[in-house]
Amino acid sequence: MGEIGAGYDEDFLGVAVPLPQVTDAPPGRHVVLDSTHFSVLLDTVRRFAAVTGANVDGSSLLDLPRDDDWRLDDRVPASAQAGPEVYLRNDLDRGHLVRRRDPVWGAPDVAAQANADTFTYPNAAPQASGFNQSRELWLGLEDHVLAFAEATDARISVFTAPVLRPTDPEYRSIRVPLSFWKVVAWASGDALVSAAFLLDQTPQLNADELARRMGLVSDAVPPLGPFRTFQVPVADVAAVAGVDLGDLVGADVLGAPALRPRRIRLESFDDVVL
Repeated sequence: MGEIGAGYDEDFLGVAVPLPQVTDAPPGRHVVLDSTHFSVLLDTVRRFAAVTGANVDGSSLLDLPRDDDWRLDDRVPASAQAGPEVYLRNDLDRGHLVRRRDPVWGAPDVAAQANADTFTYPNAAPQASGFNQSRELWLGLEDHVLAFAEATDARISVFTAPVLRPTDPEYRSIRVPLSFWKVVAWASGDALVSAAFLLDQTPQLNADELARRMGLVSDAVPPLGPFRTFQVPVADVAAVAGVDLGDLVGADVLGAPALRPRRIRLESFDDVVL
């Protein structure tokens, strides 16, 4: 049923899927933080996760209340985390990367620890406040894939992180990510299957207008745009995020590279290709 603090399990699906790693990473820049049923690969310079990996067992999920008790992870210095000061006196949301309910499964004590473990700052990144249809779609993708995978024991592994670009707008000593990626994997018999998604909250402004607006008010929050959700080739996520997704690239539900669309704008779950 899992073990407290054991971290992401690469053999969870019965097909080996290692935690993705950053390509061309400078030595010592990234640190793996193992938690209950998930792991965070923290970029200690950008102060956000470069990769998160979570195992989800849909057959033993528990419905536990959330407590919103966000805290720093005491395994790394506070200076390596985008902590509470990023979210004070503004309308930025602490966006869970490993979704709170995904690792909350197994024995009650294990599930409770997993629930608490998701509320550490390395598992968060700033997102536009308020909900809209596209954001609800993004938050429900794991549920949608989990329902699809029920025939294969309802197990999935989910990898999520912000796209950490050097051009992201500066704010309170960090750079606010403007897009996020998610790759979901499951087994169909002995075969690995994967699907990839991008969330875009890029402001609907050009670079000059963005800089002008942020310069008008001291400590201005970047004017994040509305959530737009896309299904994309897994290979595109690997390229844009600079991560090695290994066999997940070849397991893409969108098929052979020559047949893959560049991106599919998702308006509802009916648009998702699985």
